[in-house]
Amino acid sequence: MKPRYKKYLYIVPASLFSFLLGAAVVKFEGVITKPMVESAGKIIGLDFTDAERDSMLSGLNDRLKSYEEMRKVELDNSVPPAILFNPIPVGMKFETKQKPFVTSSSSSIRMPENIEDLAYYSIGELAYLIKNRKVSSEALTKMYIGRLKKYGPRLECVITLTEDLAIEEARQADKEIAQGKYRGMLHGIPYGAKDLLAKSGYKTTWGAMPYKDQVIDVDATVIKKLHQAGAVLAAKLSMGALAWGDVWFGGMTRNPWDVTKGSSGSSAGSASAVSAGLLPFAIGTETWGSIVSPCTVCGVSGLRPTYGRVSRMGAMALSWSMDKIGPICRNVEDCAIVLRYIYGPDGIDQTLYEVPFNYDYRISLKGLKIGYLKNDFSHNYAFKENDARTLEVLKSMGAELVPVELPGLPINAISFILDAEAAAVFDDLTRSKRDGLMVRQIKDAWPNVFRQSRFIPAVEYINANRIRYKLIQQMDKMLKGIDLYVAPSDEGDNSLATNLTGHPLVVVPNGFTKEGLPTSITFVGKLFDEGRIVAVAKAYQDKTGYHLKHPKLNL
Repeated sequence: MKPRYKKYLYIVPASLFSFLLGAAVVKFEGVITKPMVESAGKIIGLDFTDAERDSMLSGLNDRLKSYEEMRKVELDNSVPPAILFNPIPVGMKFETKQKPFVTSSSSSIRMPENIEDLAYYSIGELAYLIKNRKVSSEALTKMYIGRLKKYGPRLECVITLTEDLAIEEARQADKEIAQGKYRGMLHGIPYGAKDLLAKSGYKTTWGAMPYKDQVIDVDATVIKKLHQAGAVLAAKLSMGALAWGDVWFGGMTRNPWDVTKGSSGSSAGSASAVSAGLLPFAIGTETWGSIVSPCTVCGVSGLRPTYGRVSRMGAMALSWSMDKIGPICRNVEDCAIVLRYIYGPDGIDQTLYEVPFNYDYRISLKGLKIGYLKNDFSHNYAFKENDARTLEVLKSMGAELVPVELPGLPINAISFILDAEAAAVFDDLTRSKRDGLMVRQIKDAWPNVFRQSRFIPAVEYINANRIRYKLIQQMDKMLKGIDLYVAPSDEGDNSLATNLTGHPLVVVPNGFTKEGLPTSITFVGKLFDEGRIVAVAKAYQDKTGYHLKHPKLNL
């Protein structure tokens, strides 16, 4: 399946026969017969003899009873499977020393006469002004809330405005800072959260009609960590329904560069709001392109961390072995600033690893071995000219460009891992027929994908993950000869491959189309090496300046 505006570890595997034995929308009444087994065999490409089919019948009918017993157990979205995905290649060693976190200086920044001019300032710049009490968090927050109210409805990027909470948190930040209790660079900085992150007392709709009034009375770990850092939650932002695309129950989230177009997804509102200067940063998620795609379309920077880096407690599950949470920001260094406060174990999400996050912007590209996916860059695709220019810029900065290729495995063929897990996550939605409430009912949308995923045999799901294991080992071997690599944002199998293996990447603007719409490039790193790819991407941004451009909001 292709990356598709895109979605956001393992499961109790979906079985072909679970569909035939009564797991579909309509409960099967009766017994399994040989003609049913024969038809099932054709669907999965296996031909059994008449005697073999006859021998299966009693076991299959017994299994039906087991499925019926299982379905009596309530499985909330927050319940993970007992099988955990491991992205770590055999023999891999990690950094164990926590080094100083070094960002570029913003000490030359001055407070503008009009506070509205702060709308496009970076986190680093806003943090300097707040820390030195040149602007209050309350004033800054009210300015951004005003922009959310003014532009949010036209962009359809806000699901819930958390205004009262934001003003309360901003006033608390101002009080603490006045008392000399500065918590760090996010203290007093407003932000938005993709509406699959739970916040107690507020709706968490997952962008989908069946859940539009849902309230989950917990705070997601990411929300908790940002609160502890002193950040101010100003809005729950739109997302493609159940983390696919830019269409949610309230409409289609718009691209600030061209409001006749969508913002892509599924982190649609997060990218749109940051691009339009409605917030300094937002939290998004990615399962297969859901940070990269909207960041590309909206011309902002995004960081998809290593799988196992950021807790998903309190976040809607879509694919336990592929979901990742990361920041969407004005520039790539801002992404590092946010990650610093949200990464690490929380004692709940058992997929997390205790690995230091080290970032120092002072990196030289001279002698750095940067791989590039030679075959993908050679294709004739939409962003080819801008991507080729990116390679030339990196080369001019002293980097040694090394041609590399992804492992020669059937990467796209195993993409159904995501569909199988997603169908398990939303099993009750399918069986209850509430999937009919979803806005998008086309073939290439969740309701139909959930249904057809009932036909994925458990054996094929497991074998797909065995191929995935080989992909992890081979990716590690490829990366050992380089420091990182660059890839087109939406060409070839890189997006799917690295989401399956859990590798981190950053996406940054690298130019514009002839129509004036943003394009992007991605920097991919070794597991838990986010600091290096952010530093390299920052050096590239400082050299090119595309991230400093923003849309004109003639709304």
